[in-house]
Amino acid sequence: MRAQLNDQFHVLCYVYQLGSSCNFDRDIWLRGPLQVPTSRLRLQPNADEAILAKLGYKQEFRRAFTPLEVFGVAFSYIGLLPSIASVLFYAAPNGGPLAMVWGWAIASVFIMCIGLAMAELASAAPTSGGLYYWTYSLASPRCRNFLAWIVGYSNTIQSITAVASVDWACAIQITAAVSIASDQAYATTNEQLYGIYAALVLSHAVLVSFGTRILARLQRLYILLNVCLCLVVIIVLPIVTPSEYRNSANFALGEFTNSHQEATDSSVHMSEEAYECRHCDTMGNRINISLTFCMGTDLNGILSSPIGQPMAQILYNSLGQRGALAVWCLVILAQYVLPACSASIA
Repeated sequence: MRAQLNDQFHVLCYVYQLGSSCNFDRDIWLRGPLQVPTSRLRLQPNADEAILAKLGYKQEFRRAFTPLEVFGVAFSYIGLLPSIASVLFYAAPNGGPLAMVWGWAIASVFIMCIGLAMAELASAAPTSGGLYYWTYSLASPRCRNFLAWIVGYSNTIQSITAVASVDWACAIQITAAVSIASDQAYATTNEQLYGIYAALVLSHAVLVSFGTRILARLQRLYILLNVCLCLVVIIVLPIVTPSEYRNSANFALGEFTNSHQEATDSSVHMSEEAYECRHCDTMGNRINISLTFCMGTDLNGILSSPIGQPMAQILYNSLGQRGALAVWCLVILAQYVLPACSASIA
């Protein structure tokens, strides 16, 4: 009997730790299986852990994200409407409607190819350090250490700068909301703008300190928020826009403007914290098309508006002060989510 229990003990050690050291108390086990704490028994690993075990990789993170919540991380990190609002400063004067619509459409084809390749790798090797782990595994032994180092630190720098840049854009959006609320009478100073930015960075440092389970549950709210914003711009904005700001198809889809006269990896990082991650891994262009049909032809007026934010001015022209302020507050909230997602997956 004792020999049988001893054999069972070694089998459980292998299953529980997948070949590494065992945390069971051997003496307790040998006194009889009924005295073993059942909360410490895990008779077999789940499918995701089994995949990692085949790669010789031991899971370290807790899996708290469902496939829907992993999608929420990626969707929030992309932040379609807030991201478009942040870069409209550059698209509108450098190409105008033509760049906004067709630039997005052409780039999407190539980005989709990258996304499909990353999704295939993420489903086959769902590790938290996906990018540099894949690089190390697939590159030549002669240079894989160097390449993995480059990929890892490039991605780390990107995560740091992403939080800084998105928070700065969020600070500008907050001042735009104040300008809308004051009927364009408010003008922010650089000191005020930097103070808002610093407060946003500190608040995100606190937010990402919460447990993984809390952050996972928040993703469902973020999905709903981003979907609602997209529907508002794609469906509601064209309906309520006054006729003087509506553009023809020739302008919206073919107008080229050059006012200045000058020339998706988040869900991968969450793969070790998600259940069934092997299953996890055109709305933006519709938003751009809707904006080009509803922004009027005076691009210089939009760019030089006292509000200080082109998309906020477009919403102000179409929805009026109250409607624009309500939608813009949701845009700010969605923008605020972006750095939280970026920092939590870094």
